[in-house]
Amino acid sequence: MAKQTDLDIPLTISSLQASYVQGTLTPLQLIKTTLTNLEHRGDDGIWTYTLPEDSLMQRAMTLMEMSESQRSQRPLWGIPFSIKDCIDVAGLPTSAACPDFVYEATRTNPAIQKLLDAGAILIGKTNLDQFATGLVGVRTGYTVPHNAFSKDYISGGSSSGAALSVAHGLVSFAIGTDTGGSGRVPAGYNNIVGLKPTRGLLSTRHMVAACRTLDCLSVFALTAADSQDVLQVAQGFDPENPYSRPAGMPPADLSSYQANQSFRFGVPRPDQREFFGNGDVKSRYQIAIDTLTKLGGICVEIDYAPFLDTNELLFSGPWVAERYASVGDFIDANPDAAFPVISEIIHNAKEITAATVFEGLYTLETLKRKIQPLWDSIDCLVVPTTGTTYRLDELAAEPLKLNTHMGYYTNFVNFLDLSAIAIPNGFQSNGIPTGITLIGSPYQEAYLVGLGDAFHRQQVNQLGATEFTFADLDKIHH
Repeated sequence: MAKQTDLDIPLTISSLQASYVQGTLTPLQLIKTTLTNLEHRGDDGIWTYTLPEDSLMQRAMTLMEMSESQRSQRPLWGIPFSIKDCIDVAGLPTSAACPDFVYEATRTNPAIQKLLDAGAILIGKTNLDQFATGLVGVRTGYTVPHNAFSKDYISGGSSSGAALSVAHGLVSFAIGTDTGGSGRVPAGYNNIVGLKPTRGLLSTRHMVAACRTLDCLSVFALTAADSQDVLQVAQGFDPENPYSRPAGMPPADLSSYQANQSFRFGVPRPDQREFFGNGDVKSRYQIAIDTLTKLGGICVEIDYAPFLDTNELLFSGPWVAERYASVGDFIDANPDAAFPVISEIIHNAKEITAATVFEGLYTLETLKRKIQPLWDSIDCLVVPTTGTTYRLDELAAEPLKLNTHMGYYTNFVNFLDLSAIAIPNGFQSNGIPTGITLIGSPYQEAYLVGLGDAFHRQQVNQLGATEFTFADLDKIHH
């Protein structure tokens, strides 16, 4: 278990803000400590690019020169963060984890710009499954990252480096992406929170697309409250992005979660739950159901079959053609540049006809209609974030099959236009974390965050892979 920093406080947003107000810490001191930590860790597979020391120091000093009035208008003043390296920041390289693909971005993604304008400090760009294709985190042209708790286990992906930068306490939050689970799976494997907002709340302009119709930006943080704070700053309608949407209204009774409030949560029928032989995750999931019940929840078993049918559309259906539309020309022109498994997945799209695409659209609408009445009987769906975890050597032996296993509880969410948050749910006997994901209707983020926070505090004390706990947070704020 790594000590987070030499600052002796958790690197949560509220902890840093309290320290800044008390005068016990400055952004410049924070950056100096961060630079020392990055140097000490070396090439650990988390980063593809970190900003130069002088640039980071100058950013910190510029923030410190602001007046109190200017600081008060910047809700993330002095808060360090990272972004997945498929998202553009003007003047910085974007690699999508493929060294031959690197280009210098000329524009900054609008959501990232909002974070910078709010006073946050960008530390660097993080590793990923190449072209955001995969849930494993190891398909990269750079150093392969590993789980925050064991070098033998995978980190999860595709937003591997983003999640790890938070889990190790190197930044307060990270922006990843989520198409079929990339913003949730690595959160579950590394004992942190992964908030996947409603599609379109965060602009996806100026980034390397995986599937433009499904892509979301996601937020990794040590706590659910931090993820919500980041979402509030980063969201906003982007008229230049055709997939952007203004924030909508959740159901009135689900606008926020209140302690001891009764709620109905759906779970797959026992015969539809899949743990791929992992008894630890199975037992932790049952414990999660019991905890949610104690928090006021009423457990409702649902038919999970339509969700599984929706899953099939992502990699086994025509939506893989969107990946070819994004980077297919590059892979065709540079056949040796991409990871072999990723080339295979994307090249398969060349066989997809327009008729197949329309058949997929018809199937999706039929599944949506079948699933929609379910939301009248439950307030949220609760599933394991993943059914199991894998060692690096296991994944190398069966890369496609095991990746598919990891999407059993994730792939359908963006297809069905749902919001979701991955929350830690304790540890397996091998020491690797496991998690649950709360899934709700669009624009239900605030409710899911509130319920997720209550669950998190009941279930897991440790924050990420750091030595800090919720008790440490409470000390700071009382």
